[in-house]
Amino acid sequence: MVSGSATRAGTEALARNAACAPGHYSDFLNWHLQLSSLGIGTFPGAATDAVDAAYADIVARALPAGINVVDTAAHYRYGRSARAVGEGLRRAFAAGIGREQVYVVARGGFLRFDEGPPDDLDAWFEARVARKGLGTRGDLTGVHCLAPGYIAAQIDGLREATGLETLDAFLIDQPEVHIPRLGKEELNRRLQTVFAVCEQAVRQGKIVSYGLSTFDALRVETDHALFQSLPALLGLAERAAALVQRDDRARHHFRVIQLPFNQAMNEGFTRFSQATGQGNVASTLQAAHQLKIFAMGSHGLAKGALAAQCADAVRAAMPDFASDAQRALQFNRSTPGLGVSLAGISTPDHLDDLLAVTARPPLAREAYLALYRRAGAAD
Repeated sequence: MVSGSATRAGTEALARNAACAPGHYSDFLNWHLQLSSLGIGTFPGAATDAVDAAYADIVARALPAGINVVDTAAHYRYGRSARAVGEGLRRAFAAGIGREQVYVVARGGFLRFDEGPPDDLDAWFEARVARKGLGTRGDLTGVHCLAPGYIAAQIDGLREATGLETLDAFLIDQPEVHIPRLGKEELNRRLQTVFAVCEQAVRQGKIVSYGLSTFDALRVETDHALFQSLPALLGLAERAAALVQRDDRARHHFRVIQLPFNQAMNEGFTRFSQATGQGNVASTLQAAHQLKIFAMGSHGLAKGALAAQCADAVRAAMPDFASDAQRALQFNRSTPGLGVSLAGISTPDHLDDLLAVTARPPLAREAYLALYRRAGAAD
């Protein structure tokens, strides 16, 4: 496997050499990694050899063009997306891209069905998870498994699939799906145990940092059953780090969150739901900045819907962009506090939209905020 991880020097070198407009790169916390404002997501597409090849081409082409964030997950396309990312990385490395120039995010938690959804989930789980000592039926909600052993195995599986000795970030994917069955208190107890697995993986050099990828938890109101508090999550990470390092003053490695963000799902910017202390209530993106957590947006094109039709205010503000897809990407990457906006693309032609947007600077803050005022006035 390829050793190393993204570094400040490596990402700065890529940023200098890429033909991207000013403002395209975000500064990753106090590590000062230069991460592209748009990243490659690998969820969409059929589980076929043709789509595998397309993803490998997309990754290999995107990296030298200045898009240096790639996101995948253990279960995407029955495990094929992570392997396709690995192939794309191998091609890019062979062509001169350095491992230290690329930031790879991988997610785990959902079961990976290599041969497709099983006819008998219980039998599959018994054979693939329980008998191997990776988890019990009590760790499973639907097709999501929050067992420490299973999470540890997925970290190793993702490293093998991508060919990387060290993943830049590993995210627990949508753990809030367990809340209706377990309740939030029990979920958080189990999350602390899983965070300890991640802290141990950091110590072993398998990952650099970890965090959470959510669908609902960081967008809903505070009184919603699925809501999660960022300060509370950091508290769990602090206790996990103290346990693993046997030091009450140990520093945790919870550094990244991911939540859906686009024109239709903008609650991370507009909903003030996170109490960060001293009476301060902030949006998720503001709170992440204050708490030194890097925020990434998923669902950048709302599974393609916004590529076909964006909001009227967005279209009116960006008449010189070639398509609604480009306008949607520009809207997302211009959002204050959002470090990277991911776009799931499985067709190499669609990469052209991302590259066209990177050739322009993000919207100025006032121009971005004006979109909300214009939309509100229209309502």
